[in-house]
Amino acid sequence: MVQVPALAGLDAPGKAILGSLSYEMKAPAGMRVFGEGSPCQVFLIVRSGQIRVCKTGESGREIVLYRVGPGETCIVTTACLMTGTDYDADGVAESDIIAQALPLPGFMSLLAQSAGFRQFVFQAYGTRIADLLLRIEEVAFGKIDQRLAAMLGERATADGLLVMTHYDMAVELGTAREVVSRQLKEFERQGWVRLGRGQMQLLNPRALVALAQKYHCDV
Repeated sequence: MVQVPALAGLDAPGKAILGSLSYEMKAPAGMRVFGEGSPCQVFLIVRSGQIRVCKTGESGREIVLYRVGPGETCIVTTACLMTGTDYDADGVAESDIIAQALPLPGFMSLLAQSAGFRQFVFQAYGTRIADLLLRIEEVAFGKIDQRLAAMLGERATADGLLVMTHYDMAVELGTAREVVSRQLKEFERQGWVRLGRGQMQLLNPRALVALAQKYHCDV
């Protein structure tokens, strides 16, 4: 039986269906859990690890939509199961994954029979949609220098080291690698960072924090 706090209130019949029809699924770090255009056949509840859900445009540019951690589900999967469509995004294991997989018939049965399961599914859906709307606002209206400064502060180690490529930063921010590289060069010119191959050192974290705080105030 999957142990997820949000499912603790599931009624006995619901627990029985979930326990009998679901199975444990494991995926190593780096594995593609699902891909755009592939059929959607199971509802996943992550028990440990983290899945990165991203979208790739026709130009090849990629953007991270959200991450699915322990106790959470993927709303792209939920939407595809309920509409009978294929995946329209990719899911990649960022760390070793253990999840509970509930095949489509069991998912639809639980959705129809268990009020507790419906609440779990729709609450997760609503929360994630709110996160996605904020993500859209950030990408569409946020200033790249402020957003980049915020990310550098969040991702760097205590001694100011950040091991991350310009491409990975661009994916996280939903912009082009060239834009990130240009802004990092500006940060370096101001003496805020020292750039290296695949990594950087923060030299003036206070300046980055001040810029990042301006971003958080703006949004």
